[in-house]
Amino acid sequence: MKKILAFSSIRSDYDLMSPLYRLLDEDKEIDFKIIVSGAHLSTNFGYSVNQIRKDGFDILLEIETLLNSDTGLSRAKSASLLFQNSLETIAKFNPDLMIYAGDREDVIIYSMIGGYLNIPTVHVFAGDHVEDGYIDNPIRHATSKLSTSHFVTLEEHKKRLVRMGEDSMRVFVTGNISLDKFVQFQPLEKEKIKNVFDIKSDFENFALMIFHPITEEVENVDTYFENILKNLEERKINTFVSYPNVDEGNQKLVKVIEEYKDNKNFIFYKNLDRNIFMSIYKHSKFIIGNSSSGICEAASLKIPAINVGLRQRGRYSEKNVLFCGTNYEEIGKNIDKATSEDFLNNLSNLKNPYGDGNSGNKAYEIIKTIDFKSMIAKVEDPLKVELL
Repeated sequence: MKKILAFSSIRSDYDLMSPLYRLLDEDKEIDFKIIVSGAHLSTNFGYSVNQIRKDGFDILLEIETLLNSDTGLSRAKSASLLFQNSLETIAKFNPDLMIYAGDREDVIIYSMIGGYLNIPTVHVFAGDHVEDGYIDNPIRHATSKLSTSHFVTLEEHKKRLVRMGEDSMRVFVTGNISLDKFVQFQPLEKEKIKNVFDIKSDFENFALMIFHPITEEVENVDTYFENILKNLEERKINTFVSYPNVDEGNQKLVKVIEEYKDNKNFIFYKNLDRNIFMSIYKHSKFIIGNSSSGICEAASLKIPAINVGLRQRGRYSEKNVLFCGTNYEEIGKNIDKATSEDFLNNLSNLKNPYGDGNSGNKAYEIIKTIDFKSMIAKVEDPLKVELL
């Protein structure tokens, strides 16, 4: 039986990967397990490990690594805790393949462990690139150099990895696995959503807001966050607003949320059942903030995505995405544009370049057929890799 080990430290990466995890877990020829760490095990961030348990996956290890701090130093320390407390368990389980996704500090830890223990690894969402100057970007690329192989969402991402010196035979274009659930999921009725949140007032038309801090904006990130809220309130746009993730500056945003928590225009949430979140997303008039979901997923729903600030800049996006600055006036103008009849009509024939809803199956078939062990030695010279 083939042993496969996946990793998750935060709600977002788990939701992105869960369609593939389900396929692996249902395969009787695969012993599939997950190591859970970070924000999943923090009540401050919704204790989202409960979603993994509810989904029925076998958790090999739970590691409390998240420090009660709001600095870059705490993230580095969390990474060191992850390394020390997962190494022995991974070595003992000795998987045939390790899978990790994205660009957070934990993925570079797992790529190092895979390399030193001679375990093949797959880096999902490799080759993407953002021009926001945030540490996640070089972490993603460094992880790719340490990984055996890569599942990417676009041909552009494959070209980038080859330019970095990766052999094209290591890179597989699967599309975005997270889109599978968007295509397949049938949303709950709005009345059900209202009942879950005990909404008594009119909340029929609403938006979704997901905004996270990045280092380059951390000094004024609370002002930018509030600028979005003020614009939504002024236009009487009811909005479901996510709490921030664990990045430096998150406590500044939490303080703003505390000031607005009794405002009937907004519903703030830390972690939601997947069915509820997906239903909110599918019924939303638009998404605003700076989440990668606006870039990669909103096009599948043919809804506008307003990206505020530096985060996600430089990523490939479709015509539903509006990039804007962080000042109050510019945010307002882009909300007005996104909700205009002309703009919405222009999205009627929109197709999502990030995938067709079958990416999980593509990734699963590759995992079933490729001998990753034979690829583990990275002997290629970047100077001799043929550019695409």
